[in-house]
Amino acid sequence: MKESRLFGTANNAILALIGVVTLFPLYYVFIVSFTDPAEYIRKQGFVLFPEKWSILSYQYILSTSTYLNATGISAFLAIVGTLLSLMVTASLAYGLSRKRLKIRKQLMMMILITILFSPGIIPHYILVRDLGMINSIWSLIIPVLSSGWYVFLMKSFFDSIPASLEEAAMMDGYNDFGIFFRIILPLSLPALAAFGLFYAVGYWNTYFSAVLYINVSSKWPLQILLQNILIDSSTSSQGSGAAEIMNEQQLPAQTLKMAAVVVATLPILIIYPMLQKHFAKGVMLGSIKE
Repeated sequence: MKESRLFGTANNAILALIGVVTLFPLYYVFIVSFTDPAEYIRKQGFVLFPEKWSILSYQYILSTSTYLNATGISAFLAIVGTLLSLMVTASLAYGLSRKRLKIRKQLMMMILITILFSPGIIPHYILVRDLGMINSIWSLIIPVLSSGWYVFLMKSFFDSIPASLEEAAMMDGYNDFGIFFRIILPLSLPALAAFGLFYAVGYWNTYFSAVLYINVSSKWPLQILLQNILIDSSTSSQGSGAAEIMNEQQLPAQTLKMAAVVVATLPILIIYPMLQKHFAKGVMLGSIKE
């Protein structure tokens, strides 16, 4: 009994320590972003809890056209990209779940190959270039419009929907489009919420694709702008889109950086709790079949 209590105490202490180590960077970013610039300079950047709170960094960040433009592009990617990806993924998965599709096995094999083998960066770049999408926002959406893995997971979910529902809908006069949009999709909201969250986070955090395909600073998504803000000031002063945020200001660069990180992270932190119940249910549905 005593050994069990000792183990429990030690286990809780270790988990608490891990939690503190994990959360401290997030806490520090938040605190520095709200620290008064004069206090931050006076304490030489070491602030655990500000004596005076300030939103000057947020006011300046949100007033710059560069940051607002990058935020708008990332929002466009997250909203439009997610909707298109869900539509393509759900349509393809539904088709593959219907056994009457004649080329069902061949399509599934082709999708499986895309999961097992990746062509690499250079073929992707050549494809985007030949399609004329360099420096186009669509280059960050169309090449990643769907995922083979997500298609198979959603197909598993559609397989769990009783076929009798489709048969009853056909007897009521619905065609395939009517069944999909008026019967299947409403029943698939938990799965759509789960995969929609995956896609939205991916589009919002778009970085590497933008580095490859976007060479114009006015079309940078938010993560590229953050990268230019977070690196040393020498890069920011070389005509990059981050220069508007970093120069000609009395505000410390560090508080601006932290404020930018908080603003970029906040939308996902707000959306996730709203979709959490659908997220958990959507991941589990279709995993067990009778």
